[in-house]
Amino acid sequence: MALQSAKLVMAGLLTLAAAAIHPVAAAPEQASVAGLWQKIDEETGKSVGWFLFVEQDGAYQGVFAKLFKRASDGPTPPVCSACDDERKDQPLLGLPFIRHMKRHGLKYTGGDILDPRDGNVYQAEMTVSPDGQTLTVHGFLFIPILGKDEIWHRLPDTAVKELDPTVVTKYLPAQNGATGSIPPQGAARSANRAR
Repeated sequence: MALQSAKLVMAGLLTLAAAAIHPVAAAPEQASVAGLWQKIDEETGKSVGWFLFVEQDGAYQGVFAKLFKRASDGPTPPVCSACDDERKDQPLLGLPFIRHMKRHGLKYTGGDILDPRDGNVYQAEMTVSPDGQTLTVHGFLFIPILGKDEIWHRLPDTAVKELDPTVVTKYLPAQNGATGSIPPQGAARSANRAR
């Protein structure tokens, strides 16, 4: 019995020594919301808009990164005329409409989302899919069950080439005039610190 116990202890020590020499690989970094996303109109299959998410001081925000003109749009760039905070009458392009989101793994909570059509601000939650390719955005009033989900799709990092230079300069200044792509997922830290 003592010999068997000694063998078990020795096997345990050898396992610990092997783990020290060949540590188990760290879990891969979870996908981040940072980067470019696209919302598709379910009826037409056309893009409604592109949204850029950046991190600033531990919170994430989403901005209108590219707008697609609709037949009902006028000749001047749209502004948030219905907003009643500091975003009032600001151009939609580059406007932060999702703010204060705190990351908890793949889930983001504690933030809010602006509907620029009427100026209403709702509480928000977001969830990135494990593969990092889809984002579920959930805006709600008071409690999450009183809300609505939208599914957005990640755009390739190289799509930053198609963004208006003012958006790139404001939110990705390190990329301004650089390679034409945003940092890899999770690394798109906002250089929005200059704001």
